[in-house]
Amino acid sequence: MTRVVRFHEHGGPEVLRIENVDVPAPGRGEVQVRVKALGLNRAEVLLRTGSYIETPTLPSGLGLEAAGIIESVGESVDGFMRGDAVSIVPPRSMVRWPAYGELATFPAELAVKHPPSLSFEAAAALWMQYLTAYGALIDIAKLHSGDFVVITAASSSVGLAAIQIANMVGATAIAVTRGSAKKQALVEHGATHVIASAEEDLEARLKEIAGLNGVRVVFDAVGGPIFEPLTAAMAPGGILIEYGGLSPDPTPFPLFAVLSKCLTLRGYLVHEIVGDPARLQAATAFVLKGLEAGALKPVIARTFPFDQIVEAHRFLESNEQFGKVVVTV
Repeated sequence: MTRVVRFHEHGGPEVLRIENVDVPAPGRGEVQVRVKALGLNRAEVLLRTGSYIETPTLPSGLGLEAAGIIESVGESVDGFMRGDAVSIVPPRSMVRWPAYGELATFPAELAVKHPPSLSFEAAAALWMQYLTAYGALIDIAKLHSGDFVVITAASSSVGLAAIQIANMVGATAIAVTRGSAKKQALVEHGATHVIASAEEDLEARLKEIAGLNGVRVVFDAVGGPIFEPLTAAMAPGGILIEYGGLSPDPTPFPLFAVLSKCLTLRGYLVHEIVGDPARLQAATAFVLKGLEAGALKPVIARTFPFDQIVEAHRFLESNEQFGKVVVTV
């Protein structure tokens, strides 16, 4: 029997339960991992509350990111053996391959032997944030030196990863956060400019920073009314990549800005990268190179023990964190 986290009904953090279950041996092409650390993501909150892109059969497990030691390997798995330290690229389905448990099973192609210099906590805080930011900024937008890039929800783990990647390629990172409380920390973590959107005129500040050329790339997790000032400050031919929907308000379509500047507004999921072996290989190589060079370094907001998974989810939803929430097992 293995302890895993499941929920029997949709709801708040309190619906999460730690239960003892039988975990089957890994199947063909799978590895089973003795989990040492978990990285928490908002996708897990959405699954738990019944508003995710997957609809689970209850009771359901959850979780997308883990790091640990391989316990066993299934048939037709090459390159891994018992005892290897690995971190897990988020699978396309956390219902099929849930990570929250002392023992978890994943497709072998999603296991990565992480650099020995990384702790398990840092390794569990790695792939979702960097693959999400890489896929949008590098794979799709082709961000390069000289570009201005706006990063909303900048204090999130993905936002901080995007700032690091922008700096890695020589772009200018403009971090957007609601209030001024996190401004100094964002500067200390690499943002060239920081705008408190609830306290400043976002459009005016962006135009002041980017000048006549405007912002070529916007990486947005918020949606809602912010679309209008963002697109108003964009450069002709610019691209806005939307990967979230944190705003509870409707998102207006900025018709005039889109038409007059020939803008691209594009929805994006990290599954685009994870589901394409060639793109995933390029992405993991980019991230590992950045880690080795010291350009990429996961920022951990707080760690919780496994028995405090409910408290960890409450903190995740508090919006108080700066970086990744990690659970140790």
